[in-house]
Amino acid sequence: MSARPMSRDCRRLRLAGVCVALCWATGPLLAADAPSSAASPSSEAPAATPAVLDHYLQGLKSLRMSFTQTVIDAQGRSVDKSTGELLVLRPGRFRWEVHPQGSSAGQLLIADGHNVWFYDRDLQQVTVKPMDAALSATPAMLLSGGVDLQRNFTLSSAGRREGLDWVKVQPRGSDADFRDALLGFAGNELERMILHDKLGQTATLSFTRSQRNAPVSVADVSFSPPAGVDVIGTPAGGAPNAHPPPPMQTGASNANPTATPAK
Repeated sequence: MSARPMSRDCRRLRLAGVCVALCWATGPLLAADAPSSAASPSSEAPAATPAVLDHYLQGLKSLRMSFTQTVIDAQGRSVDKSTGELLVLRPGRFRWEVHPQGSSAGQLLIADGHNVWFYDRDLQQVTVKPMDAALSATPAMLLSGGVDLQRNFTLSSAGRREGLDWVKVQPRGSDADFRDALLGFAGNELERMILHDKLGQTATLSFTRSQRNAPVSVADVSFSPPAGVDVIGTPAGGAPNAHPPPPMQTGASNANPTATPAK
């Protein structure tokens, strides 16, 4: 089956939270083919990790978060509203699923520790790349512990406002598709994420429920393409099997008794 074209804008809007448009935009090897000078992180001495982020990451083994997402373009117009869920299994695995409002379709991004899979249900298309050619410097990889924080990001405190302590995250490599991200913390809970991309769009994610060290299995952050979909790229380790991705586990059966809803 021939690959169908995928809208870059569509990907950017719905998965703005992980800023993957550059990696997935025009072909399966775009990130790997980028000039090495653009992808190399800065060699300057890293600063210390802001205390609020350092405290949040200490002891973090897994994460289960629900969120709402809005995207505003460079002219200040609202161009997308969606809901989703982020699962993290450290180190290096995550599942990011986004559904546009009023639709059961949407997009799924999974890093399984070896490959990064992007599944667009609207287009019935899967794109796959080895992890080292895909998502080196994104907020999702920061949370999942899949990259060296100081090597891949510039981290700085951004003050306190709206009742939250903010941390500014900037990618060191010029190949990243986001300009910067702001992470807003209330105590030891991540409540908001604001991302600015290189085209002037701003994505705001508000986390409506956060379960720290919640049950997240390897199956939750694994993927095999469903039968019949177009597959672009070859995963590390060979050709993919044709099996559907595991369903998201939501609801009371997965609730962590120590989990607290984000305020």
